[in-house]
Amino acid sequence: MDRRVYYNLVSVSEAIELIEKYFKLEPLGVEEIYLENAYNRVLAEDIYSPIDYPPFDRSNVDGFAVRSNDTISANEYNPVKLRLKGYLEPGYKPELTIEKNETVEIATGAMIPRGVDSVVMIEYCEKRGGEVYVYKPAYPGENISFAGSDISRGDIVILRGTKITPEIISILAGLGLRKVKVYVKPKVAVYSIGNEIVEPGLELVDGKIYDSNGWLITTWLRNNGVEADYRGIIKDNYIELYNAIEKDLNRYDLIITSGGTSKGLSDIVYRVFNDIGEPGVIVHGLKIKPGKPTVISIARNKLLIGLPGFPLSCYTILHLIVKPIIYRLIGLIEKQNNIIKSRISFRIRKPLGITWFLPVVLLKNNNEYTAYPLTIESSSIYSIAWSDGLAIIPENTDTLLENTYVDVLLTNSLDKIPELNIIGSSDYLLTKILVSTGLNNYSRFLFTGSTGGWYAVKRGEADIAPTHLLDEETLIYNKPFIDKFDLRNKAVLIRGYIRLIGIIVEKNNPKNIKSIRDFLREDVYIVNRNKGSGTRVYLDYVLKKIALEENIDFYNLISRINGYNYEVKTHSAVAIAIKQGRADAGIGLGVVAKIYDLDFIPLIWEEYDFLVKKTSLDKKFVKEFIEYLRDRDFMQKILGEYRDYYRLQSDTGFEITV
Repeated sequence: MDRRVYYNLVSVSEAIELIEKYFKLEPLGVEEIYLENAYNRVLAEDIYSPIDYPPFDRSNVDGFAVRSNDTISANEYNPVKLRLKGYLEPGYKPELTIEKNETVEIATGAMIPRGVDSVVMIEYCEKRGGEVYVYKPAYPGENISFAGSDISRGDIVILRGTKITPEIISILAGLGLRKVKVYVKPKVAVYSIGNEIVEPGLELVDGKIYDSNGWLITTWLRNNGVEADYRGIIKDNYIELYNAIEKDLNRYDLIITSGGTSKGLSDIVYRVFNDIGEPGVIVHGLKIKPGKPTVISIARNKLLIGLPGFPLSCYTILHLIVKPIIYRLIGLIEKQNNIIKSRISFRIRKPLGITWFLPVVLLKNNNEYTAYPLTIESSSIYSIAWSDGLAIIPENTDTLLENTYVDVLLTNSLDKIPELNIIGSSDYLLTKILVSTGLNNYSRFLFTGSTGGWYAVKRGEADIAPTHLLDEETLIYNKPFIDKFDLRNKAVLIRGYIRLIGIIVEKNNPKNIKSIRDFLREDVYIVNRNKGSGTRVYLDYVLKKIALEENIDFYNLISRINGYNYEVKTHSAVAIAIKQGRADAGIGLGVVAKIYDLDFIPLIWEEYDFLVKKTSLDKKFVKEFIEYLRDRDFMQKILGEYRDYYRLQSDTGFEITV
């Protein structure tokens, strides 16, 4: 290819395209390193969680583990008296079971024993000998972090191309990973060019200036995971610069200089760059100001970049040219900090006197951002990994109403916020579809349960809401809720697939559980799904039928079910509770029972469809998602090992007539 003519000005994008013709802008290799050496490196692999986090139900506070139903009547004037069964500390698996009107003292971080569903803080309790007086009622799940509620085994936790920060290291360590695969760091030599430049710390005489560019470039490169060496100052001397660069071509992947890039008699960088190797200078001048006299050369399969000498010009090109090149060489996905105004999605309540920095994900709707709060629990590592920012709630505020605007300190670049918002029911096959198609790189998936997804579409926050809501009146999935949520002219239902749900039980079914009626047995303890989830709606529907058949009140019926108030947010959490012996049974997906090697009693094939906001139907990634659903060959391939638990419909991917 012919060399570029000096000062044949090109745009920044054209300059990058020219570089790509001669030099591969891709990572230079992969290496595996220990975690203690991983800071500021870039992950070369997607990280799938090898464990559930937390790995067990654990207490968030020092207090007393109780059955919430035992504390309903408790208040400061009439405390509830419970029999104390001992003390649980972190690091040990409880061997005891807490029965009605019993409690056990528990330390922060200790494993929750069988039989309880909440923890009352020690401040609201009084221990008298072998008894504990509780002065405050507890609600199910209070002060407990449930197993897998933060991260489930097999979840994609961190994506390839993520810079490893202290927060990421904490996640990797929390998941038990000792080594990680990272991209090889490019080696870069940095020079400052000019007779007028002197080292900082030396005496400054007339006509001289201190070198700032060399330090700027070197520290910026190091901060971005590059092995950069500041090689010092070289005078405007052709031979001296030529010899220095020729030597370094054998040691470094890139050479970056600042100064000496114009066409003046003393500006020799472009001449050295052109003479030192083929093809030579490919760019000499950009159509921008500042930063016009930029030189880019390829020599001996190495990349040479000459930045302008004026500091502002140097800084501008560092971001416009060097930054995208370096990021592609190290596979980095950029994150940056700023403060923006964002609308809060939910009502938030907090105590006065403290400032909250609430982890949020940002959902983009037209030109406005909505902050969707994540958990503020200190035990959570999921929120740290996936939040876009921290919503700042001042100390003098105790309530934020929905749609209130708040300041959000960004921990992620706004440019990297996914364009496709998926809010609703979680599903293994859906995750597989998104990952296999690459749509996971452009989508935000929030697991709120089916009902939460319908509300998110109604508020305009979700593009797609996965749903499997059963209407108890018609026994039809999803369709009746179009009118119930007043969405007939605002959203459409796209046919998904059916999936098998049933009762998950311990291996070999030691309690001989055969149906949901067995949940009423005194020797059976269940784990339930959260309110608003489609699975919970189905279970309650069946229990209401049983109550009608038995001629008893529904609430009286569920009060007889051990563990009904033991609520978890995911199918995985149901399986974990059973696997670890905290429950005997729960309703969940058949595929989850398979993954956790548990027994499964099939109940029903439920319809898992996709509610799509009408104004989102023309979005690129929404259309792609629907096209993938319609592709029968692709979907059959995706089913793979899951085909015993999932089936396609004849109209999968097409609009459902409502």
